[in-house]
Amino acid sequence: MKQTTNSILMIRPVAFRMNEQTAVNNYYQKVLDGLLPATVNAKAQQEFDVFVEKLRSVGVDVTVVDDKESSDTPDSIFPNNWISFHENGDVALYPMFAENRRLERREDILDTLEDKGFIIDNIMDYTSAEEDGFFLEGTGSLVLDRENGKAYCALSPRADEELFIEFCEDFEFTPVIFEAFHTVNNERKLIYHTNVMMCIGETFAVICADCIDDKKERKMVLESLKGDEKEIILITEEQVNNFAGNMLEVKGVDDRRYLVMSASAHQSLTKKQIAQLEEHVTILSSSLDTIEACGGGSARCMMAEIFLPRE
Repeated sequence: MKQTTNSILMIRPVAFRMNEQTAVNNYYQKVLDGLLPATVNAKAQQEFDVFVEKLRSVGVDVTVVDDKESSDTPDSIFPNNWISFHENGDVALYPMFAENRRLERREDILDTLEDKGFIIDNIMDYTSAEEDGFFLEGTGSLVLDRENGKAYCALSPRADEELFIEFCEDFEFTPVIFEAFHTVNNERKLIYHTNVMMCIGETFAVICADCIDDKKERKMVLESLKGDEKEIILITEEQVNNFAGNMLEVKGVDDRRYLVMSASAHQSLTKKQIAQLEEHVTILSSSLDTIEACGGGSARCMMAEIFLPRE
């Protein structure tokens, strides 16, 4: 299986704002004082459009779908949480913690992809777990090493262990389970999504090992990555706060590998870390300040990778 793809899905926001329903356990969200909702959305749209343009300029195939004004979906800009696309033609739909995020799931988006020549053979629908209060938020909760058949998951209110294991059985991934924490008001709190503190590329992994408080779990995760011959690039919790864990490797023209991140993530990296990464990839960064502040998510969350076969 391939680890990286040239094709991604992105959703252009129409009513982006801080989502009060997700703020209860996403401690990266902030209220931007004094900005009208329309201003926040306009800034987010501008950041989104520049980001898409940068991706397309290096040859990434970006499918952009506009969010619908009729649904109250302030977080629609982060589609990777409700859907994932797989090489065998499977699509997975995930159960979402926030009720207003469940409205982001749209069948017409699958139609759009099929119109573009992508083949969808089967839909694995885990969303009924919402009724019982269990959640697993796509490639936010799951960091997939597709090539080595492993799925990494930091358990949290948005990542249920049993659901995760069910996903791994269905998609034939070996589960790597741990807990990741960050300090909020001098308290250690669970990190809401795994992809905030780690990213796996073809030949490297970026991870904040300091977030894994249990030493045995930390050792187990690092050994798993080393066993697959990934160069491990360690980041700090302060860098995680700047979304340096929230990166995604994609392919551009001539299969050139790019590591996509926000400007704040890029700026937080040391010269040594940048040099380590540039041994593997070309860094592509874009300013996402408004999206990060209000949404509590960054570049990786905005891209749903498409691995589906094509006609």
